[in-house]
Amino acid sequence: MVKPGTVIAAVGVASALVVLVVGTLKAMGRKPRPEGNRMAGRQTFFSFHYQRDISRVNVVRNAGVVDAQAAAGWTDASLWEKTKKQGDAAIKKLIDAGLAGTSVTVVLIGAKTSTRDYVNYEIQQSINRGNGLLGVRIHSIKDFNQNTDAQGATPKLLADKGYPVYDWDRNQFGKWVEKAAVAAGKSCLAHGSYGCRWCS
Repeated sequence: MVKPGTVIAAVGVASALVVLVVGTLKAMGRKPRPEGNRMAGRQTFFSFHYQRDISRVNVVRNAGVVDAQAAAGWTDASLWEKTKKQGDAAIKKLIDAGLAGTSVTVVLIGAKTSTRDYVNYEIQQSINRGNGLLGVRIHSIKDFNQNTDAQGATPKLLADKGYPVYDWDRNQFGKWVEKAAVAAGKSCLAHGSYGCRWCS
């Protein structure tokens, strides 16, 4: 039989470890991930306008809600611009590589996303591979200069196919991604269920 004092001591040690970990993260300048956002792990492709919206996209990426992938990385548009000079086939190869292993595609809609070359290719390839799809408007997120942007149009293919489009909300983003995944026939991460009634 375990004595009550032993249980209390064990709980105390566990609590102390949590405090220690959180304190260490804060000391390193890193925020511990909130309990309500443990959706990380869903492999998600981000489609967006590199030149105009990379700073806004990084806000979404750094929210820590999904495991985000992009065709040309996260720092700047240099790889994208370099690949564009190599021609159409090289760009499509880069996009296809970014999509590999993902199960959901999020089109991050800024002021000029709908006019960006290849956005509809990314959407069509996502449909072809069976990815869940959704759009998220990010024009209201501040860029590096603390400026917001004008609301842009929804990319035509996304609108024509009737995929859902939302305004950016960190607290809801994980739910939207899982809903799109379940709608595309994927099992939800939270419950491991196909057609999950809680995530659909």
